[in-house]
Amino acid sequence: MESPSIGDSVTARMIPRHSSLDSFGAMKVSLLVNLASIRVSKAELRQRVMLPKYLRIAIRDCILRKDDSFAASSSVAPPLDNAFTPEVPLMVFVNPKSGGRQGSLIKERLQNLISEEQVFDLTEVKPNEFIRYGLGCLEALASRGDECAKEIREKMRIVVAGGDGTVGWVLGCLGELNLQNRLPVPPVSIMPLGTGNDLSRSFGWGGSFPFAWKSAIKRTLHRASVAPISRLDSWNILITMPSGEIVDPPYSLKATQECYIDQGLEIEGEMPPSTNGYEGVFYNYFSIGMDAQVAYGFHHLRNEKPYLANGPIANKIIYSGYGCSQGWFLTHCINDPGLRGLKNIMTLHIKKLDSSEWEKVPVPKSVRAVVALNLHSYGSGRNPWGNLKQDYLEKRGFVEAQADDGLLEIFGLKQGWHASFVMVELISAKHIAQAAAIRLEIRGGDWKDAFMQMDGEPWKQPMTRDYSTFVDIKRVPHQSLVVKGD
Repeated sequence: MESPSIGDSVTARMIPRHSSLDSFGAMKVSLLVNLASIRVSKAELRQRVMLPKYLRIAIRDCILRKDDSFAASSSVAPPLDNAFTPEVPLMVFVNPKSGGRQGSLIKERLQNLISEEQVFDLTEVKPNEFIRYGLGCLEALASRGDECAKEIREKMRIVVAGGDGTVGWVLGCLGELNLQNRLPVPPVSIMPLGTGNDLSRSFGWGGSFPFAWKSAIKRTLHRASVAPISRLDSWNILITMPSGEIVDPPYSLKATQECYIDQGLEIEGEMPPSTNGYEGVFYNYFSIGMDAQVAYGFHHLRNEKPYLANGPIANKIIYSGYGCSQGWFLTHCINDPGLRGLKNIMTLHIKKLDSSEWEKVPVPKSVRAVVALNLHSYGSGRNPWGNLKQDYLEKRGFVEAQADDGLLEIFGLKQGWHASFVMVELISAKHIAQAAAIRLEIRGGDWKDAFMQMDGEPWKQPMTRDYSTFVDIKRVPHQSLVVKGD
């Protein structure tokens, strides 16, 4: 992957480090803060980010026809007086179902500000379709000698209006460009429309979109075009399960035939005679247990009764109330095996950084949710791992957590009361390990289902009494590029 230029890139590390560039970085941050208050006219914004009309139409037609060669085989050509190339061309994806479901209004505002052809409704155009046919259109025209198309393809940035799950979906599709050797990969900016928006918080785009969103959209697009670029680790997850399927999996999890079980690792249960696999990518966290079960119930309640989800605040109130009704706070009063600790169903192995050896890590008996966290933001901006002191880090063999260090922080939540104190940052979560790779083996028995989620997208994972299910997590070789909003 091509690295961003020195003038446009900064590190993705969430905790500042002192260096000779600190003063330069402080000046850059100050500049970006000032940019937030600069008034940008619609004409100036369009001149900076809008594609020439002939290219907008060509991209639209290629996507509609699902044919990336259509532009190259048609009479599409730049105007005779040479097409104007925007300084930082932007393409925008909007999820109208995110957060308070205000996406459709925001989509109309975006289309009015730049152009209809540069703003995509994700219920109509999937990001993989844009990448295959839209970017393919620019690449086809560039191969014919269209310098404007070539320059736009190289300088393009993406804006995602949605929650963490939507941002992860787009980042995952863009990551495929690395595998296809179609470089450069466009960096992503975030317009936070979700409930938690932890990815957005981590990269300076805020925890929610401003109440005065009409004027904020213009400023956000301007920031997306001028702000520096940082890096983010992404993590591949592979679920190998006995024959069967996950009902209604999240869009970030796809069926795959490439199932692999490491035979060199001790297996405590029985190997299934035949398997099915699901694969996906996450950027912030993966979790298993009670927190995912509450998220799953809330997710389906919101889909069944969308009139309840009329804003981020209402979402959080309903989520909290739903969590209180799920036994999250009544562990010791209930004998249902489904509410006991994860130790009953799960075995955890990890690989440490720069190590090829698996290490078994005990799961504390009282833990009912296990989270593997990449960023410093979880559950709407909380930092459950905590800002740990250096002597504690050394004692536990940990290192300072960063977003691009190739490590996941694994912690546990015991029950609702413990989770509540963690979320208000009165205490830290139960520290379990830091890992460069993770293997979970999950066994059934009295448990019929396990609940899992990644980046806010939950699902119900079926289990059997006879055979184990395996969850393998490892870092994706190529880092993602995210635009810093602060």
